[in-house]
Amino acid sequence: MLGFSWKRRRSSPLERKRARAGVLFVLPWIISLLLFTAYPVIATFYFSFTRYNIIEPPEWIGLQNYQTMFTADPELWISVGNSTYYALISVPLSLLCSFGLALLLDMRVKGMTIYRTIFYLPTLVPPVASTIVFILLFSPDAGLINSLLHLFGLPSQGWLSDPALSKPVLITMSLWGAGAATLVFLAGLKEIPVTLLEAASLDGAGPWQRFIHVTLPLLSPVILFNLVMGVISSFQVFTQAMVIGGTTGEPLDSTLMYMVLIYKQAFRYFSMGYASALSVVLFLAVLLVTLLIFLFSKRWVYYEGGR
Repeated sequence: MLGFSWKRRRSSPLERKRARAGVLFVLPWIISLLLFTAYPVIATFYFSFTRYNIIEPPEWIGLQNYQTMFTADPELWISVGNSTYYALISVPLSLLCSFGLALLLDMRVKGMTIYRTIFYLPTLVPPVASTIVFILLFSPDAGLINSLLHLFGLPSQGWLSDPALSKPVLITMSLWGAGAATLVFLAGLKEIPVTLLEAASLDGAGPWQRFIHVTLPLLSPVILFNLVMGVISSFQVFTQAMVIGGTTGEPLDSTLMYMVLIYKQAFRYFSMGYASALSVVLFLAVLLVTLLIFLFSKRWVYYEGGR
C-alpha cells in the first residue's frame, strides 16, 4: 500500500494578519447575532415551558402553557381565525397588485423612473402614520370613502366599527406597502432575456401567449420569493391591528390578530411564559406553511439551470 503523509501548511504572517482583521471586522455582527437573535430565540423556547412574569424568577411547569393554549384559551382560535383570514386574502391580493404594478412600470414610457419612486415611497412611511391616515379615510363621519359613497347615493358604512368590514379594511391597508414586492417583480422582469420574447413572437406567439409561456415561467422564482415573504409577514401583522383595535381586538375581536394576542399576554397580563409558548407555536406554524410552499413549488417554479 502506498502511504500518504499530510502536513498542514503554516500560514504566513501576512495571512494571519488578514485573518485577524477579518475576524475583527465581522465580530460586531457575530456579537449582534448572538445577543439579539440567537439568545432571544433560545430564551423564548425555554420560557415557553415556564411560568414567568418578569418580576419573579421563571418557574418550570413543563407543557402546561401549551395545554392551556389549546384547551382553555378561546382567544387563541379567534386570533388564529383572524390571522388565517387575513393571510388567505391579503397575500394573493398583494401578489396580484404588485405584479400588475410591475408590468405597468416595466413599460417604456417617458418619466417611468418617477412613477417607480412614487409607488415605492409608501413603504417608507411608518406603519403607525399610515394606519392613522387610513383611519381618517374610513372615518364614519367625515371620511373620504364615505363621502364618495354619498356622491353616488350610497349609505355610509361603519368601516372600523363593523366586525364584518374591519378585516377587509386591514387587508386594504396591506396593499399600501406593495411597492417593495413591486420592485422585486420589476427586477425579475428586467432579467427576462428579450431574445426569448422575440423568438416567441417570430414563432407566432401573441402577447398573451408570450406572457403565459415565457414571462410567467421565467418569473416563477420571483413569485415564489414574494409568496413566501408575504405569508411570513401576513402572520406577523401587528401595528395596524393594534392601532385600530387595541389589545381587545375591537370591534368584537375582529382585529385580534395572533401577534396582538402575544403582545396582550406579554405586556398586559405579564404572562411571559404563555406569550413565549404562543410565539413558539407561531414559529412552527409559519415554518410548516413555508416548507409546504417550497414542497409544492417544485411543480410550478422553473429554474433556468435546472428542471
